[in-house]
Amino acid sequence: MDMLVVNYASRERRFAHLKDKRVEKLFIDQPKQRSSVGDIYLGTVAKVMPGLNAAFVEIGEDQSGFIHRDKLAAYVCSAEESQVKEKRSISSFVHQGERILVQVEKDAAGTKGPRLSGVIEFSGDSLIYMPNGRYVAVSKKIEDSEARESWRQFGYRAKEENEGLIFRTSCDNKKEIELIDELERLRLEYRDLLLAAEAKKKPGKVYEADSFIDEIKEEAKKMSDGEIAVDDLALKSVLQKHTSLPIRMHTGKENIFSAFNVEAEIDKALKRIVWLETGAYLIFDETEALTVIDVNTGKFAGKQDRRDTVLKTNEQAAEEAARQIRLRDIGGMILIDFIDMKEASDRKHILSTMENALKKDERRTNLVGFTPLGILQMTRKKTKPAISESLTERCQVCEGTGRVLSAETIAFRLERELWEHRGNDHEAVIIETTPDTAAVFSGENDAHKKRIEDSIGLKIVFSYKENRKPFYEISKFGSANELG
Repeated sequence: MDMLVVNYASRERRFAHLKDKRVEKLFIDQPKQRSSVGDIYLGTVAKVMPGLNAAFVEIGEDQSGFIHRDKLAAYVCSAEESQVKEKRSISSFVHQGERILVQVEKDAAGTKGPRLSGVIEFSGDSLIYMPNGRYVAVSKKIEDSEARESWRQFGYRAKEENEGLIFRTSCDNKKEIELIDELERLRLEYRDLLLAAEAKKKPGKVYEADSFIDEIKEEAKKMSDGEIAVDDLALKSVLQKHTSLPIRMHTGKENIFSAFNVEAEIDKALKRIVWLETGAYLIFDETEALTVIDVNTGKFAGKQDRRDTVLKTNEQAAEEAARQIRLRDIGGMILIDFIDMKEASDRKHILSTMENALKKDERRTNLVGFTPLGILQMTRKKTKPAISESLTERCQVCEGTGRVLSAETIAFRLERELWEHRGNDHEAVIIETTPDTAAVFSGENDAHKKRIEDSIGLKIVFSYKENRKPFYEISKFGSANELG
Protein backbone atom coordinates (compact mmCIF):
# COMPACT_ATOMS: atom_id res chain seq x y z
CA MET A 1 0.00 0.00 0.00
CA ASP A 2 1.17 3.52 -0.81
CA MET A 3 1.49 6.13 1.91
CA LEU A 4 2.53 9.76 1.77
CA VAL A 5 3.96 11.02 5.09
CA VAL A 6 4.19 14.84 5.32
CA ASN A 7 6.09 16.68 8.06
CA TYR A 8 4.84 20.28 7.73
CA ALA A 9 4.68 21.52 11.34
CA SER A 10 8.26 22.83 11.53
CA ARG A 11 10.19 25.20 9.26
CA GLU A 12 12.04 22.33 7.61
CA ARG A 13 9.24 20.79 5.55
CA ARG A 14 9.56 17.18 4.41
CA PHE A 15 7.59 14.38 2.84
CA ALA A 16 8.25 10.72 2.10
CA HIS A 17 6.49 8.32 -0.24
CA LEU A 18 6.31 4.82 1.23
CA LYS A 19 5.38 1.70 -0.70
CA ASP A 20 4.65 -1.30 1.51
CA LYS A 21 6.34 0.60 4.40
CA ARG A 22 9.56 1.04 2.38
CA VAL A 23 10.68 4.58 1.61
CA GLU A 24 10.82 5.14 -2.16
CA LYS A 25 11.13 8.93 -2.28
CA LEU A 26 12.30 11.69 0.07
CA PHE A 27 11.73 15.41 -0.42
CA ILE A 28 13.25 17.91 2.02
CA ASP A 29 12.64 21.66 1.86
CA GLN A 30 14.82 23.82 4.10
CA PRO A 31 14.36 27.63 4.14
CA LYS A 32 17.99 28.18 3.17
CA GLN A 33 17.90 25.59 0.41
CA ARG A 34 14.37 26.32 -0.83
CA SER A 35 14.15 25.77 -4.57
CA SER A 36 13.58 28.75 -6.86
CA VAL A 37 12.41 26.55 -9.74
CA GLY A 38 9.14 28.01 -11.01
CA ASP A 39 9.76 31.49 -9.55
CA ILE A 40 9.24 34.33 -12.03
CA TYR A 41 11.43 37.46 -12.14
CA LEU A 42 11.51 40.74 -13.95
CA GLY A 43 15.09 40.76 -15.22
CA THR A 44 17.45 43.07 -17.05
CA VAL A 45 19.78 41.64 -19.69
CA ALA A 46 23.27 42.30 -18.32
CA LYS A 47 25.42 40.76 -21.06
CA VAL A 48 24.74 39.17 -24.45
CA MET A 49 27.21 36.51 -25.64
CA PRO A 50 26.71 35.79 -29.37
CA GLY A 51 29.43 33.13 -29.33
CA LEU A 52 27.39 31.03 -26.88
CA ASN A 53 24.01 32.18 -28.19
CA ALA A 54 23.16 33.00 -24.59
CA ALA A 55 22.86 35.94 -22.20
CA PHE A 56 23.27 36.75 -18.53
CA VAL A 57 20.21 38.30 -16.89
CA GLU A 58 20.29 40.36 -13.68
CA ILE A 59 17.28 39.22 -11.57
CA GLY A 60 17.92 41.00 -8.26
CA GLU A 61 19.59 38.01 -6.58
CA ASP A 62 23.24 37.41 -5.64
CA GLN A 63 23.92 35.66 -8.95
CA SER A 64 22.79 36.57 -12.44
CA GLY A 65 20.80 33.99 -14.36
CA PHE A 66 21.74 32.33 -17.65
CA ILE A 67 19.36 32.07 -20.62
CA HIS A 68 19.89 30.42 -24.00
CA ARG A 69 18.61 31.98 -27.20
CA ASP A 70 16.11 29.14 -27.79
CA LYS A 71 14.46 29.88 -24.41
CA LEU A 72 13.77 33.55 -25.21
CA ALA A 73 10.11 34.48 -25.74
CA ALA A 74 11.14 36.62 -28.73
CA TYR A 75 12.79 33.60 -30.37
CA VAL A 76 9.92 31.20 -29.67
CA CYS A 77 7.27 33.67 -30.85
CA SER A 78 9.11 34.65 -34.02
CA ALA A 79 6.98 33.80 -37.08
CA GLU A 80 10.07 32.97 -39.16
CA GLU A 81 10.67 29.41 -40.30
CA SER A 82 12.79 27.26 -37.98
CA GLN A 83 15.70 26.99 -40.44
CA VAL A 84 15.88 30.79 -40.69
CA LYS A 85 15.60 31.43 -36.93
CA GLU A 86 18.28 28.88 -36.07
CA LYS A 87 20.85 30.70 -38.20
CA ARG A 88 20.25 34.04 -36.46
CA SER A 89 22.34 35.15 -33.49
CA ILE A 90 20.87 35.84 -30.06
CA SER A 91 21.59 39.53 -30.71
CA SER A 92 18.66 39.51 -33.14
CA PHE A 93 16.26 38.66 -30.34
CA VAL A 94 17.50 40.50 -27.24
CA HIS A 95 19.84 43.37 -26.38
CA GLN A 96 21.77 44.54 -23.32
CA GLY A 97 19.65 46.56 -20.90
CA GLU A 98 16.35 45.05 -22.11
CA ARG A 99 13.78 44.17 -19.41
CA ILE A 100 12.35 40.66 -19.80
CA LEU A 101 10.23 38.25 -17.77
CA VAL A 102 12.03 35.01 -16.96
CA GLN A 103 11.26 31.86 -14.98
CA VAL A 104 13.81 29.73 -13.11
CA GLU A 105 14.27 26.30 -14.74
CA LYS A 106 17.20 25.12 -12.61
CA ASP A 107 18.50 26.41 -9.27
CA ALA A 108 21.88 28.07 -8.85
CA ALA A 109 24.60 25.60 -7.88
CA GLY A 110 28.06 26.59 -6.66
CA THR A 111 29.41 29.37 -8.85
CA LYS A 112 26.74 28.81 -11.52
CA GLY A 113 23.71 31.09 -11.46
CA PRO A 114 20.18 29.83 -12.08
CA ARG A 115 19.17 28.66 -15.55
CA LEU A 116 16.29 30.73 -16.91
CA SER A 117 13.56 30.51 -19.51
CA GLY A 118 11.56 33.29 -21.14
CA VAL A 119 8.77 30.80 -21.90
CA ILE A 120 6.77 31.34 -18.70
CA GLU A 121 4.66 28.40 -17.48
CA PHE A 122 1.56 28.61 -15.25
CA SER A 123 0.51 25.24 -13.88
CA GLY A 124 -3.13 24.30 -13.34
CA ASP A 125 -4.67 21.01 -12.29
CA SER A 126 -5.15 19.84 -15.88
CA LEU A 127 -3.26 22.40 -17.99
CA ILE A 128 0.10 24.09 -18.21
CA TYR A 129 -0.38 27.50 -19.80
CA MET A 130 2.45 29.28 -21.65
CA PRO A 131 1.63 32.86 -22.74
CA ASN A 132 4.48 32.62 -25.29
CA GLY A 133 4.71 28.91 -26.01
CA ARG A 134 3.17 28.67 -29.52
CA TYR A 135 2.75 24.87 -29.36
CA VAL A 136 0.32 22.29 -28.00
CA ALA A 137 1.39 19.05 -26.31
CA VAL A 138 -0.48 16.21 -24.63
CA SER A 139 0.82 13.95 -21.85
CA LYS A 140 2.15 10.67 -23.24
CA LYS A 141 0.61 8.95 -20.23
CA ILE A 142 -2.77 9.29 -21.97
CA GLU A 143 -2.46 6.00 -23.85
CA ASP A 144 -5.40 6.44 -26.25
CA SER A 145 -3.89 8.01 -29.39
CA GLU A 146 -7.29 9.25 -30.57
CA ALA A 147 -7.89 10.99 -27.23
CA ARG A 148 -4.45 12.62 -27.41
CA GLU A 149 -5.15 13.91 -30.91
CA SER A 150 -8.59 15.16 -29.84
CA TRP A 151 -7.05 17.17 -26.99
CA ARG A 152 -4.35 18.49 -29.31
CA GLN A 153 -6.92 19.79 -31.80
CA PHE A 154 -8.96 21.28 -28.97
CA GLY A 155 -5.83 23.05 -27.72
CA TYR A 156 -5.21 24.70 -31.09
CA ARG A 157 -8.84 25.89 -31.16
CA ALA A 158 -8.73 27.22 -27.58
CA LYS A 159 -5.36 29.01 -27.60
CA GLU A 160 -4.38 32.32 -29.14
CA GLU A 161 -1.58 32.53 -31.72
CA ASN A 162 1.42 32.98 -29.40
CA GLU A 163 0.04 30.89 -26.55
CA GLY A 164 1.11 27.35 -25.73
CA LEU A 165 -0.72 24.60 -23.86
CA ILE A 166 0.31 21.29 -22.33
CA PHE A 167 -2.50 18.91 -21.41
CA ARG A 168 -1.71 16.94 -18.26
CA THR A 169 -2.79 13.35 -17.64
CA SER A 170 -5.59 14.51 -15.31
CA CYS A 171 -7.39 16.26 -18.21
CA ASP A 172 -8.50 12.87 -19.53
CA ASN A 173 -11.50 12.83 -17.20
CA LYS A 174 -12.46 16.49 -17.70
CA LYS A 175 -14.94 18.21 -20.01
CA GLU A 176 -13.83 20.88 -22.49
CA ILE A 177 -15.79 23.59 -20.68
CA GLU A 178 -13.88 22.80 -17.45
CA LEU A 179 -10.56 23.25 -19.26
CA ILE A 180 -11.74 26.51 -20.83
CA ASP A 181 -12.52 27.81 -17.32
CA GLU A 182 -9.09 26.72 -16.08
CA LEU A 183 -7.40 28.36 -19.08
CA GLU A 184 -9.18 31.65 -18.33
CA ARG A 185 -8.03 31.51 -14.69
CA LEU A 186 -4.43 30.97 -15.82
CA ARG A 187 -4.70 33.86 -18.32
CA LEU A 188 -5.92 36.08 -15.50
CA GLU A 189 -2.90 35.05 -13.39
CA TYR A 190 -0.64 36.10 -16.25
CA ARG A 191 -2.35 39.49 -16.62
CA ASP A 192 -1.95 40.12 -12.89
CA LEU A 193 1.71 39.16 -13.19
CA LEU A 194 2.26 41.67 -16.01
CA LEU A 195 0.75 44.43 -13.86
CA ALA A 196 3.08 43.51 -10.97
CA ALA A 197 6.09 43.51 -13.32
CA GLU A 198 5.19 46.90 -14.80
CA ALA A 199 5.09 48.40 -11.30
CA LYS A 200 8.68 47.27 -10.53
CA LYS A 201 11.50 49.71 -11.16
CA LYS A 202 14.35 47.28 -10.50
CA PRO A 203 14.95 43.61 -11.31
CA GLY A 204 13.31 41.30 -8.79
CA LYS A 205 10.89 38.50 -8.07
CA VAL A 206 7.28 38.96 -9.18
CA TYR A 207 5.97 35.46 -8.44
CA GLU A 208 7.10 32.80 -5.95
CA ALA A 209 6.01 29.21 -6.48
CA ASP A 210 5.21 27.04 -3.44
CA SER A 211 7.07 24.09 -4.86
CA PHE A 212 6.66 22.00 -1.70
CA ILE A 213 2.85 21.88 -1.79
CA ASP A 214 2.99 21.45 -5.59
CA GLU A 215 5.30 18.46 -5.12
CA ILE A 216 2.87 16.90 -2.61
CA LYS A 217 -0.06 17.38 -4.99
CA GLU A 218 1.87 15.79 -7.85
CA GLU A 219 2.94 12.88 -5.66
CA ALA A 220 -0.65 12.33 -4.51
CA LYS A 221 -1.85 12.23 -8.13
CA LYS A 222 0.41 9.24 -8.79
CA MET A 223 -1.21 7.24 -5.98
CA SER A 224 -4.19 5.18 -7.13
CA ASP A 225 -4.85 4.04 -3.57
CA GLY A 226 -3.33 4.38 -0.09
CA GLU A 227 -3.47 7.35 2.26
CA ILE A 228 -1.74 10.57 3.29
CA ALA A 229 -0.55 11.30 6.83
CA VAL A 230 0.02 14.95 7.83
CA ASP A 231 0.83 16.84 11.03
CA ASP A 232 -0.77 20.19 10.13
CA LEU A 233 -4.52 20.96 9.95
CA ALA A 234 -4.15 23.82 7.44
CA LEU A 235 -2.22 21.57 5.06
CA LYS A 236 -4.86 18.86 5.47
CA SER A 237 -7.54 21.35 4.37
CA VAL A 238 -5.49 22.36 1.30
CA LEU A 239 -4.85 18.76 0.22
CA GLN A 240 -8.48 17.72 0.67
CA LYS A 241 -9.36 20.08 -2.20
CA HIS A 242 -6.92 18.34 -4.56
CA THR A 243 -7.14 14.63 -3.76
CA SER A 244 -9.75 11.99 -2.98
CA LEU A 245 -7.27 9.95 -0.95
CA PRO A 246 -8.00 9.61 2.79
CA ILE A 247 -5.91 12.03 4.86
CA ARG A 248 -4.89 11.03 8.39
CA MET A 249 -4.02 13.70 10.98
CA HIS A 250 -1.02 12.70 13.11
CA THR A 251 -1.57 13.97 16.67
CA GLY A 252 1.01 11.97 18.61
CA LYS A 253 3.88 13.63 20.47
CA GLU A 254 6.45 11.71 18.44
CA ASN A 255 7.54 13.44 15.24
CA ILE A 256 5.58 12.06 12.28
CA PHE A 257 8.75 10.93 10.45
CA SER A 258 9.91 9.03 13.53
CA ALA A 259 6.45 7.49 13.95
CA PHE A 260 6.60 6.06 10.43
CA ASN A 261 10.32 5.08 10.62
CA VAL A 262 11.35 7.59 7.94
CA GLU A 263 13.95 9.38 10.07
CA ALA A 264 16.25 6.35 9.88
CA GLU A 265 16.15 6.49 6.06
CA ILE A 266 17.34 10.11 6.13
CA ASP A 267 20.28 9.16 8.34
CA LYS A 268 21.02 6.28 5.97
CA ALA A 269 20.92 8.63 2.96
CA LEU A 270 23.65 10.77 4.57
CA LYS A 271 26.02 7.89 5.26
CA ARG A 272 28.89 7.01 2.98
CA ILE A 273 28.34 3.26 3.43
CA VAL A 274 25.00 1.54 2.85
CA TRP A 275 24.69 -2.09 3.87
CA LEU A 276 22.58 -4.58 1.96
CA GLU A 277 20.56 -7.30 3.69
CA THR A 278 22.97 -9.96 2.43
CA GLY A 279 26.03 -8.40 4.09
CA ALA A 280 27.37 -6.72 0.95
CA TYR A 281 27.61 -2.92 0.94
CA LEU A 282 27.81 0.17 -1.25
CA ILE A 283 30.22 3.10 -0.80
CA PHE A 284 29.06 6.53 -2.03
CA ASP A 285 31.59 9.23 -2.88
CA GLU A 286 29.87 12.43 -4.04
CA THR A 287 31.86 15.24 -5.63
CA GLU A 288 30.83 18.35 -7.54
CA ALA A 289 31.74 16.75 -10.87
CA LEU A 290 30.37 13.22 -10.41
CA THR A 291 29.28 10.52 -7.98
CA VAL A 292 31.07 7.17 -7.68
CA ILE A 293 29.32 4.13 -6.15
CA ASP A 294 31.57 1.22 -5.26
CA VAL A 295 30.10 -2.27 -4.74
CA ASN A 296 31.73 -4.63 -2.23
CA THR A 297 30.83 -8.23 -1.33
CA GLY A 298 31.49 -7.56 2.37
CA LYS A 299 30.21 -10.47 4.47
CA PHE A 300 28.14 -11.95 1.65
CA ALA A 301 29.21 -15.36 0.42
CA GLY A 302 27.01 -17.17 -2.10
CA LYS A 303 25.95 -20.75 -1.55
CA GLN A 304 27.39 -21.82 -4.90
CA ASP A 305 30.38 -20.67 -6.95
CA ARG A 306 32.04 -17.27 -7.14
CA ARG A 307 30.17 -16.27 -10.30
CA ASP A 308 26.85 -16.87 -8.53
CA THR A 309 28.00 -14.79 -5.53
CA VAL A 310 29.17 -11.91 -7.72
CA LEU A 311 26.02 -11.90 -9.85
CA LYS A 312 23.63 -11.94 -6.87
CA THR A 313 25.62 -9.22 -5.09
CA ASN A 314 25.65 -7.01 -8.18
CA GLU A 315 21.92 -7.61 -8.76
CA GLN A 316 20.99 -6.47 -5.24
CA ALA A 317 23.50 -3.62 -5.46
CA ALA A 318 21.91 -2.36 -8.70
CA GLU A 319 18.43 -2.24 -7.15
CA GLU A 320 19.64 -0.51 -3.97
CA ALA A 321 21.90 1.89 -5.90
CA ALA A 322 18.94 3.01 -8.03
CA ARG A 323 16.86 3.49 -4.86
CA GLN A 324 19.59 5.44 -3.07
CA ILE A 325 20.14 7.66 -6.11
CA ARG A 326 16.43 8.58 -5.89
CA LEU A 327 16.44 9.08 -2.11
CA ARG A 328 19.65 11.13 -2.12
CA ASP A 329 18.47 12.99 -5.25
CA ILE A 330 21.90 12.61 -6.85
CA GLY A 331 22.24 14.31 -10.23
CA GLY A 332 24.83 14.63 -12.96
CA MET A 333 27.31 11.94 -13.95
CA ILE A 334 27.21 8.70 -11.92
CA LEU A 335 29.70 5.81 -12.12
CA ILE A 336 28.91 2.45 -10.48
CA ASP A 337 31.87 0.14 -9.95
CA PHE A 338 30.25 -3.29 -9.77
CA ILE A 339 32.24 -6.35 -8.78
CA ASP A 340 34.06 -7.56 -11.89
CA MET A 341 31.97 -9.84 -14.11
CA LYS A 342 33.82 -11.83 -16.78
CA GLU A 343 30.77 -13.01 -18.70
CA ALA A 344 29.06 -10.58 -21.10
CA SER A 345 25.70 -12.20 -20.30
CA ASP A 346 26.13 -11.27 -16.62
CA ARG A 347 26.83 -7.62 -17.47
CA LYS A 348 23.78 -7.62 -19.75
CA HIS A 349 21.65 -9.00 -16.88
CA ILE A 350 22.86 -6.30 -14.46
CA LEU A 351 22.23 -3.62 -17.10
CA SER A 352 18.65 -4.91 -17.48
CA THR A 353 18.21 -4.97 -13.67
CA MET A 354 19.38 -1.35 -13.46
CA GLU A 355 17.07 -0.28 -16.30
CA ASN A 356 14.06 -1.79 -14.53
CA ALA A 357 15.02 -0.19 -11.19
CA LEU A 358 15.42 3.24 -12.83
CA LYS A 359 11.88 3.10 -14.25
CA LYS A 360 10.67 4.19 -10.80
CA ASP A 361 12.71 7.41 -11.10
CA GLU A 362 10.85 10.56 -12.12
CA ARG A 363 14.04 12.35 -13.13
CA ARG A 364 15.34 11.77 -16.63
CA THR A 365 18.11 9.16 -16.56
CA ASN A 366 20.42 7.91 -19.28
CA LEU A 367 22.04 4.52 -18.84
CA VAL A 368 25.13 4.65 -21.06
CA GLY A 369 26.45 1.13 -20.37
CA PHE A 370 29.63 -0.56 -19.14
CA THR A 371 33.11 0.75 -19.89
CA PRO A 372 35.86 -1.69 -20.92
CA LEU A 373 36.93 -1.64 -17.25
CA GLY A 374 33.49 -2.85 -16.12
CA ILE A 375 32.22 0.45 -14.68
CA LEU A 376 28.57 1.32 -15.40
CA GLN A 377 28.08 4.88 -16.65
CA MET A 378 24.83 6.80 -16.27
CA THR A 379 23.55 10.35 -15.96
CA ARG A 380 20.57 11.76 -14.07
CA LYS A 381 18.99 15.17 -14.56
CA LYS A 382 19.84 17.56 -11.73
CA THR A 383 17.31 20.28 -10.86
CA LYS A 384 18.17 20.94 -7.21
CA PRO A 385 20.93 20.17 -4.68
CA ALA A 386 21.26 16.57 -3.49
CA ILE A 387 20.23 15.75 0.08
CA SER A 388 23.88 15.67 1.15
CA GLU A 389 24.29 19.26 -0.08
CA SER A 390 21.05 20.43 1.56
CA LEU A 391 21.48 18.87 5.00
CA THR A 392 25.24 19.05 5.51
CA GLU A 393 28.00 21.63 5.23
CA ARG A 394 31.76 21.54 4.83
CA CYS A 395 33.35 20.38 8.08
CA GLN A 396 35.71 23.00 9.54
CA VAL A 397 37.34 20.38 11.74
CA CYS A 398 38.61 18.32 8.79
CA GLU A 399 39.00 21.32 6.44
CA GLY A 400 36.49 20.13 3.90
CA THR A 401 37.46 16.48 3.57
CA GLY A 402 34.27 15.34 5.33
CA ARG A 403 30.83 16.67 6.20
CA VAL A 404 28.82 17.29 9.39
CA LEU A 405 25.18 18.15 10.00
CA SER A 406 24.60 21.91 9.68
CA ALA A 407 23.44 24.19 12.50
CA GLU A 408 20.07 24.48 10.70
CA THR A 409 19.57 20.71 10.60
CA ILE A 410 20.54 20.36 14.29
CA ALA A 411 18.18 23.21 15.24
CA PHE A 412 15.29 21.59 13.37
CA ARG A 413 16.02 18.25 15.10
CA LEU A 414 15.93 20.00 18.47
CA GLU A 415 12.63 21.63 17.53
CA ARG A 416 11.12 18.25 16.62
CA GLU A 417 12.38 16.60 19.83
CA LEU A 418 10.96 19.41 21.99
CA TRP A 419 7.56 18.93 20.35
CA GLU A 420 7.56 15.41 21.78
CA HIS A 421 7.76 16.89 25.32
CA ARG A 422 4.73 19.17 24.97
CA GLY A 423 2.20 18.92 27.76
CA ASN A 424 4.54 17.31 30.34
CA ASP A 425 4.61 18.30 34.03
CA HIS A 426 7.69 20.55 33.84
CA GLU A 427 7.81 24.32 33.34
CA ALA A 428 11.27 24.76 31.82
CA VAL A 429 14.12 22.96 30.11
CA ILE A 430 17.88 23.63 29.89
CA ILE A 431 19.48 22.85 26.54
CA GLU A 432 23.24 22.76 26.07
CA THR A 433 24.11 23.80 22.53
CA THR A 434 26.36 25.87 20.29
CA PRO A 435 25.54 29.58 19.73
CA ASP A 436 24.93 29.09 15.98
CA THR A 437 22.42 26.29 16.62
CA ALA A 438 20.62 28.41 19.23
CA ALA A 439 20.52 31.39 16.83
CA VAL A 440 18.91 29.33 14.06
CA PHE A 441 16.47 27.79 16.55
CA SER A 442 15.48 31.15 18.07
CA GLY A 443 15.06 33.09 14.84
CA GLU A 444 15.06 36.88 14.48
CA ASN A 445 14.20 38.60 17.78
CA ASP A 446 13.60 35.13 19.31
CA ALA A 447 10.34 34.90 17.31
CA HIS A 448 10.57 31.14 16.66
CA LYS A 449 11.72 30.39 20.21
CA LYS A 450 8.73 32.25 21.69
CA ARG A 451 6.33 30.48 19.31
CA ILE A 452 7.67 27.06 20.30
CA GLU A 453 7.62 27.92 24.03
CA ASP A 454 3.95 28.91 23.74
CA SER A 455 3.11 25.78 21.76
CA ILE A 456 4.78 23.19 24.00
CA GLY A 457 4.25 24.95 27.35
CA LEU A 458 7.93 24.98 28.31
CA LYS A 459 10.36 27.84 28.92
CA ILE A 460 13.55 27.16 26.95
CA VAL A 461 16.87 28.12 28.54
CA PHE A 462 20.05 27.79 26.48
CA SER A 463 23.42 26.98 28.01
CA TYR A 464 26.06 27.82 25.40
CA LYS A 465 29.04 25.61 24.77
CA GLU A 466 31.68 26.32 22.13
CA ASN A 467 32.16 23.40 19.76
CA ARG A 468 33.48 23.18 16.22
CA LYS A 469 30.53 20.97 15.30
CA PRO A 470 26.87 22.05 15.78
CA PHE A 471 25.16 19.97 18.47
CA TYR A 472 22.56 20.08 21.24
CA GLU A 473 21.83 18.16 24.42
CA ILE A 474 18.67 18.42 26.54
CA SER A 475 20.32 18.46 29.96
CA LYS A 476 17.55 19.10 32.51
CA PHE A 477 13.82 19.66 33.04
CA GLY A 478 12.45 21.53 36.07
CA SER A 479 10.53 24.53 37.34
CA ALA A 480 10.91 28.00 35.83
CA ASN A 481 12.36 29.40 39.10
CA GLU A 482 14.87 26.56 39.40
CA LEU A 483 16.16 26.70 35.82
CA GLY A 484 15.53 30.34 34.85
